[in-house]
Amino acid sequence: MTGDFENNQIDFQNFFVEQKLLPQSSKVAIDLGAGRGVQSVVLAKNGYSVKAIDFNVQLLKELTANTKGLNVEVIDADMRNVGIFCEYNPELIVCCGDTIAHLDSKQEMLQFITTISHTLSNGGKFLLSFRDYSVELTGDKRFIPVKSDDNKILTCILDYQADYIIVTDLLHEKIGNIWNQKVSSYKKVRITTEMISAMIEQTGMKLQLNRTLNGMTTIIAQKNASR
Repeated sequence: MTGDFENNQIDFQNFFVEQKLLPQSSKVAIDLGAGRGVQSVVLAKNGYSVKAIDFNVQLLKELTANTKGLNVEVIDADMRNVGIFCEYNPELIVCCGDTIAHLDSKQEMLQFITTISHTLSNGGKFLLSFRDYSVELTGDKRFIPVKSDDNKILTCILDYQADYIIVTDLLHEKIGNIWNQKVSSYKKVRITTEMISAMIEQTGMKLQLNRTLNGMTTIIAQKNASR
């Protein structure tokens, strides 16, 4: 339900080239919360040796299939433990698609970003994308149509709290001639672009890009080359 895999690859490839993210030193990249592998595939095709990290069983299977034949090592692990990959001296760490909002708290988020800073090679870059939740959606605007096709319709319903968003996924799935409804809820940290930017700068990394489009923020930060 995250969109067309091929089109997402093309979009990321164009961004990758625009931002001049080609490998320069260790040629190692880490893709945190790699999901189906959109970023991992592009990174590998552009010369990186990729460590693709996720722990969702279904996504790991798709990730393995989508990266077959590429220089991608699929690893079943929690992204919060990114520090264990320090020995590979990664020059690029990627965490896309609002993955960071699934951490438990703002404090854990700061620790996560700090660990990434320590794990990166000197001069290495951190690419992060997330949804900005600074503006509270109310009424009918809380209902977000995510995707629909002939057999599935997914709608997200957002309920705002001071520090968190409660997300309810309303999935209608057609099996045979019958539509079935599945409902699940989970919590995300209510993050803002200002908050994440401040956390990154607190670690000593420097912001190179801070772009927001349609509520989704993309940030590139660089570790000091001498640290």
